[in-house]
Amino acid sequence: MVDSSDAYVRLATRDGFNASVRHINRTLDLLDTCDAKTNIADVINKLIADKSFDSEETQSAINMLLIDKWKYSALSRNLPAVTDQAETIVAETAAWKAVDLIVGYHHPDIGFIVMNPKNPESAALISGFRKNELVVLYAGTQSGKDASAKTSELAISLLFDLIVGNRVKAPASLLSGPYQYIAPKKAATPRVVRQKTTARAGRPQMKSSSAPVPRASVSTTLYTGPSAAAAPAQASSPVPAPVPVSTAPSSSKMSALVSVVVSNELFHNGNVEAWKRIIRSYNAKYPNLQVFIYYDGERIVDINTLFKWGKVKHGSCIQFCVAGENVQDLAKLSRYFRQGASPQFEAFLHGSPDTVMNLF
Repeated sequence: MVDSSDAYVRLATRDGFNASVRHINRTLDLLDTCDAKTNIADVINKLIADKSFDSEETQSAINMLLIDKWKYSALSRNLPAVTDQAETIVAETAAWKAVDLIVGYHHPDIGFIVMNPKNPESAALISGFRKNELVVLYAGTQSGKDASAKTSELAISLLFDLIVGNRVKAPASLLSGPYQYIAPKKAATPRVVRQKTTARAGRPQMKSSSAPVPRASVSTTLYTGPSAAAAPAQASSPVPAPVPVSTAPSSSKMSALVSVVVSNELFHNGNVEAWKRIIRSYNAKYPNLQVFIYYDGERIVDINTLFKWGKVKHGSCIQFCVAGENVQDLAKLSRYFRQGASPQFEAFLHGSPDTVMNLF
């Protein structure tokens, strides 16, 4: 008689071994992809967006390549403050071509995420950093020869100062080198050549039989839209341009923080109930998206606490963001939240407490 527990152990061991092999292979693929003009954070986030890399493997892959393989310098520290001008970080670090930079952030809700601070799309993520959360900064060179450890450590120190809101002046030693952000090229829209027609006959002009017949060009980009499995398009139909893949960081799964100013005299029980119904309606329309509420730098798990002791008053700022794939109706959600935080909150209180309103 076979012990079922032994079978489970063997199965778990085999699955764990296979997962480890897949992780190592994906990490080796990253090693082959990166160079001085290809930041590993940009590559990882693109793979996550393509669903060809598991976001839970990000931290181990980063440690294996940046620390073990390339010997990058690293700094791990909790944030005492966060800048309100994240765009300046992109503008400043873009000029630091002597070293490669990666920012890791332990997001309290979605886990460890990485970003390239030289990539303009990282500004929205950095602006969402929260005080007292952990950041890990990496700096170095993939060859190990372009910059000294002293230069890498200096870059990390200056980068941390930028994130917490301090002004910095980079030395000349950081400004020269091959490590720069290159924006991905957008695919050009193919030109459509239309046949000329005669005004009188209303049919295509006939070309000379001696004219060469053009050969069909082969595109290296596959179009996988809804019409990909349909019958071949007519000759006059334009070829759809491939949509460029965004290199936004993995936390593009989470929107930027949106601020809502309380215009009611006090954010009281009625306002809280209005917000609950707005969130319930949003979740009913988008069950795969999640709304996070923040106040005074902290995530609010139970929004009932926002009206206790009258701490949220007129002029206070409550923030929210939405996490998930393909965030929808962010502007409409913000508009409803503003109304729910105003004296007009009663518009959301019609019906029983369990009513799911059709707002989206």
